[in-house]
Amino acid sequence: MVTCSDTSFLFSLYGNDANSPRAVAWAAAATRPITLSPYNPFELGNALRFAEFRKAIQPGEAALYGSQFEAALRQGRLVAAVCNLADILDEATRLSSTHTLAGGHRAFDILHVASALVLGADEFLTFDGNQKRLAEAEGLNVTV
Repeated sequence: MVTCSDTSFLFSLYGNDANSPRAVAWAAAATRPITLSPYNPFELGNALRFAEFRKAIQPGEAALYGSQFEAALRQGRLVAAVCNLADILDEATRLSSTHTLAGGHRAFDILHVASALVLGADEFLTFDGNQKRLAEAEGLNVTV
């Protein structure tokens, strides 16, 4: 069984926002690691730095939260997946063609769902309602 997530979940888990208590509760009860797509580390790092730039988090917190994310990788609570990016882009193109006109999905949201599908995920973690609808439409069990 494979659990993947989008960046909204990871930001809540390793950052600080309204969904952080739910993300931390999920992680405390988790029995398996979160499998990261090749896009998760980049997008999370950028989201943390952007939040600090916007003053949504305190100065220095982007680096602190990034260090906590890196520690979780070293400890095995997160697993960086290796996969063919061309396969993800092919799947993302299919998802966009199938769902975006009706659902209005953003490119990175599609890439995260496409990555989860390519990685064989059965569970997907997100706090984004529109992305949840896309993941569920593709047969993923969406949690949190």
